Amino acid sequence: MASSAWRKLKRSLKSKLSFLSRPANHTTASDENPRLNTATPPLLPTISSTSFSFSTRLSRSFSLHSSPKKCAICLRSLKKGQGQAIFYAECSHPFHFNCIADNVKHGNLRCPVCRSKWKDVPFQAPKNVPSFQRSGSLHTHVPPYRAPNASPVHIEPDHFSDDELVPDVSQGHSSSPRPHAITMKTLPEYPAVSASESFSNFGVLVRVLAPPLDNSLPNHRAPIDIVTVLDVSGSMGSKMILLKRAVNFILQNLGPSDRLSIVTFSSSARRILPLRTMSGSGREDAISVVNSLSAIGGTNIVAGLKKGIRVLEERRQHNSVASIILLSDGCDTQSHNTHNRLEYLKSLPTSIFPSNNASGEESQQPTFPIHTFGFGLDHDSAAMHAISDESGGTFSFIESIDILQDAFARCIGGLTSIVARDVQLKVRSASHGVQILSTPSGRHKNKIFDQGQQATIDIGDLYAEEEKDFIVFLSIPVFSVDGEERLENMPLVDVSSFQKDSVSMDTVQVEGERVEIRQPQFLSPVDQVLCLEVDRQRNRLLVAETIAKTQRMAEMGDLEGAQALLAEQLSTLLSTASAQAGYDLCNRLEAELKETRKRMETRELYERSGRAYVLSGMSSHSWQRAATRGLTMPISSGGNSNMSTTTSYETPSMTSMVMKSQNLNMAPRE
Repeated sequence: MASSAWRKLKRSLKSKLSFLSRPANHTTASDENPRLNTATPPLLPTISSTSFSFSTRLSRSFSLHSSPKKCAICLRSLKKGQGQAIFYAECSHPFHFNCIADNVKHGNLRCPVCRSKWKDVPFQAPKNVPSFQRSGSLHTHVPPYRAPNASPVHIEPDHFSDDELVPDVSQGHSSSPRPHAITMKTLPEYPAVSASESFSNFGVLVRVLAPPLDNSLPNHRAPIDIVTVLDVSGSMGSKMILLKRAVNFILQNLGPSDRLSIVTFSSSARRILPLRTMSGSGREDAISVVNSLSAIGGTNIVAGLKKGIRVLEERRQHNSVASIILLSDGCDTQSHNTHNRLEYLKSLPTSIFPSNNASGEESQQPTFPIHTFGFGLDHDSAAMHAISDESGGTFSFIESIDILQDAFARCIGGLTSIVARDVQLKVRSASHGVQILSTPSGRHKNKIFDQGQQATIDIGDLYAEEEKDFIVFLSIPVFSVDGEERLENMPLVDVSSFQKDSVSMDTVQVEGERVEIRQPQFLSPVDQVLCLEVDRQRNRLLVAETIAKTQRMAEMGDLEGAQALLAEQLSTLLSTASAQAGYDLCNRLEAELKETRKRMETRELYERSGRAYVLSGMSSHSWQRAATRGLTMPISSGGNSNMSTTTSYETPSMTSMVMKSQNLNMAPRE
């Protein structure tokens, strides 16, 4: 009799609880979207999947004497329509949302009924946040995000158009004093060439210098939108403390018009903070979210980048500068194409990897620079370098987690000091027969047209006081001289540039200068004096080319050949006039060649740190922009002498931010 009653009761409960035991495929297309009773307000519950069978859940629930009609915490009715949201846990036990949110707020991550440990916990949204209203497909009102003190699980909207709006800083800009424009300096390789001889590969140095930050102007720099895409996989473990500290340093050094969003990835990715202004509650919420991070799961870099790109592509308002900071300590464990670099890159959006544009035409969609940071000995330096290189960002090799904050500081010091946008250099032949042969410019796009009569170099954005040097190589023909020495100046090229204002984006033309040389019949000793500025830039190009070549040789296993080529280039460098004159750039190039040789001595050394060191250096040279690179060279006089990193191309704003980071690290912590 008792057995029959038990079976009837079990069938009855099973029927009444069928709505509680929804299968995993009941959820929406994304496994990160929660299940909510559609009659409840838009609160934030958990992820769906469960590893428990229905019978196991039923027996556990029955054995603990909990009623499916009552909340196991407050013991009040769970009946629908009584004004309270119902929360369904991963183990399918229901609770009043407010009850369970208060319960987990104190760190209890287990089900009160069956004691199953939850991967995700409910988060109570603030009571004063209004519901979303929709007009067509866009939100007409999107409330600001407010993070709680507890570890949150965030609901992701279908469209990331919930960025916090900031005032239009370009309003009234035309009546404000215009920031200083960039300046240019040109230097010919020699002051004169013989009128009776032709000259091939004659170098003309064009130096572009950005103005300093002028803090007296209301809009002295471009406001930025930054998305941090952070690896929180299980391998991060003990590194999370320093990661949180480094990200918090970024938060503290962004301005009130700057916005930041946070995306995390492990086996999957989620946006845990929409674009918020870094002032007041926005900064406080970001700090709260960062401090709640924990490490678990695999590594899905592609998912993290795709979500980060969506944040920038779907935002309602666009700050004039947008970048992504990607950090990872491992290889992508979720992609099947990690061993095929080309296929791996093809899985990235076109706004990161423009070559993925199926039409083959140049995309009108903006490309967002991805500044990648790979640290430790297990990260995929080849993938991180390829992502940054293709998108226009830099790749930094963080050999020790201790310097992560300094590396972020160097990057932020640049991004928060952009004073010129979309800079383009134009060079035009100024004399008949003078032809432009080449304009080596690293990863900056360059074009020679009109049969060598014109050339352009797209420099892009410039940080305050940033210098970029380009050598224009010319062919100079023979000029006939009628009996007397020809001493008048001969025009070679005219140089000019265009830029956009960093805030208003108005186009500004910068008039350059004409490069001229003398053409005597006979050259004097003074005429044959080499310009050391041109010589050292030739050295920079040759060293960068050699390092890139040896990197390819090392990948093919020819470390012995790479060693020989590096030794040969080192000998050539030391014999040049600029190196013998003691130029600082040449000293750094010498140290880089020696360090590269050291890290290519054995296959083990190269795999462990050589590849990352070399790729980071290639990234820095190709963009003429500072990137943190291992632990080899002193930062600066007055800096922490125990920390070392490369400082090539570092701007004053970068140096100042790094010093701030180091002083903060040396200060006693409460």
